Amino acid sequence: MKRAIYLKREFTYLYLWLFTGAVFAIVKLFIGKYNNYKIFKWVYWHSINGQSLYGNYPEYYDSNHYGPLFSAVIAPFAILPDWLGMVLWVMLNTALLFYAIRELPFTRSQKIFVYLYAYCELMTAQGVQQFNISVAAFIILSFALIEKKKEFWATCIILLGALIKIYPIVGLAFFFFSRRKLHFIFYCFFWGIIFLILPVLYTPGYEYVVSQYGAWWEQLEIKNELNKFALSQNVSLLGLVRKLSGNPDYKDVWLILPAMVLFFIPYLRIDQYKYLNFRLMLLSNVLLFVVLFSTGTEASGYITAMIGVAIWYICSSLSWKKYKTVLLWVTLIIVGISTTELVPAVIRNNFIRPYVFKVWPCIFVWFTICYEMIFLDFHREEKALSNNRKTLS
Repeated sequence: MKRAIYLKREFTYLYLWLFTGAVFAIVKLFIGKYNNYKIFKWVYWHSINGQSLYGNYPEYYDSNHYGPLFSAVIAPFAILPDWLGMVLWVMLNTALLFYAIRELPFTRSQKIFVYLYAYCELMTAQGVQQFNISVAAFIILSFALIEKKKEFWATCIILLGALIKIYPIVGLAFFFFSRRKLHFIFYCFFWGIIFLILPVLYTPGYEYVVSQYGAWWEQLEIKNELNKFALSQNVSLLGLVRKLSGNPDYKDVWLILPAMVLFFIPYLRIDQYKYLNFRLMLLSNVLLFVVLFSTGTEASGYITAMIGVAIWYICSSLSWKKYKTVLLWVTLIIVGISTTELVPAVIRNNFIRPYVFKVWPCIFVWFTICYEMIFLDFHREEKALSNNRKTLS
């Protein structure tokens, strides 16, 4: 009986998430495989010393791909010894994502479903100390805060995330759900100025910060080219088409533009904005879109997509139950297991990675979301959902 009570408590899953994060961090520290964290912490030390944030250094391999503002975020961890800073880094990212999901307008059981469904991909991201955990949290929080009419903090989250790792800029997609649009625009300018100036306070000065923003943009362009055919990068719909075709010449924009059209068509259904499930569907759409249409997507980035899938399952049409359930489980199995050690290396390296197997079920989910957002009557869906709840009770 006590065990059943604990399983119904949200904080049981927070403790589980934090425990997993601490274990992964400690194991990686013990075996010396924590290169991502080394890159992160040195962003701070290089910034205060006026060094390039995007050069190659002997302290780690690869290079930094985060904006200058990231140095302020990582600073409290960078000044600590690695054994403490890294554990706290992973746990804080994890706690932020838990908090973001907890702020969504779901029932307790629905939130628990999201915690469990995303758990496997969360562990993948924790294992490589990735900031992708917080990227997902920023996107979700921006939606939740707009729902609560807290545009000041929503825009803070959006601009903070965008100036660290670009992707959270998609939080602007929720602008049309804001009740105070002029305030939203003003707050965007306010936070943009604050965050652009902030690194000047602890670095050599304005010219250095401006130069590093320029270097960041150049680094992203270089990284985009390198990602196109990389096995461990571009694990996206863009990567799927690129790797299956083997064509290095076409532009990704040929795929992105039609996707943007599909993405924006639901905005024309202004009469549907008032229905919570429609708005939550857009959140789900955004969480998947940012993974499917980025050359920088890697396996650890699927924590964002899997939360999107879970939200879709909760909010989509009741009449699609069998299809939804099959797609839900297929997605969980393929996305959650395909790139882990549970699959033999020969299969991962010769089949799963070259054919971008991880992205296939998410593509089906995304197209399903687009269809539902364009054609479903969410007033009718909410009435059916309400009647279903009354029947169950």
